Amino acid sequence: MIDASADQSGESRPRRRRGDAVTTVVVVDDDPDIRALVSMRLSRAGYAVTVESDGEAGLATALAEQPDLVVLDWMMPGLSGIEVCRILRDDPRTTDTAVLLLTARAQEEDIERGFAAGADDYLVKPFSVRELATRVDAILARVR
Repeated sequence: MIDASADQSGESRPRRRRGDAVTTVVVVDDDPDIRALVSMRLSRAGYAVTVESDGEAGLATALAEQPDLVVLDWMMPGLSGIEVCRILRDDPRTTDTAVLLLTARAQEEDIERGFAAGADDYLVKPFSVRELATRVDAILARVR
């Protein structure tokens, strides 16, 4: 588990807040480059970011931390992002947690399955980090 709330110099960055609490995001992706890219962009935008590399670890972190948003890859070893999304929706602690699926699965059927599993938004890889940040801001504005 990595707390990506500090920049490369180790200095804390300003964090976005909802009321008195820091806005938290859990990023779950088995690709280390995607994890680093998403974490860096969201940290720079002021979010407190935790990253995990597989569905089981991501689910455990999401249940324990109860973040404002979970960004999930679909295809991961162990639990898939779709399975994690369904579990989060079924658990009373995380039923209202926002979920963004970030995946290479781009077929209409995949997008429909993602939303049917409870995702709040769906972004296809490859993706623009600017679009990612815009979508995260929009999702969090809706759920607050």
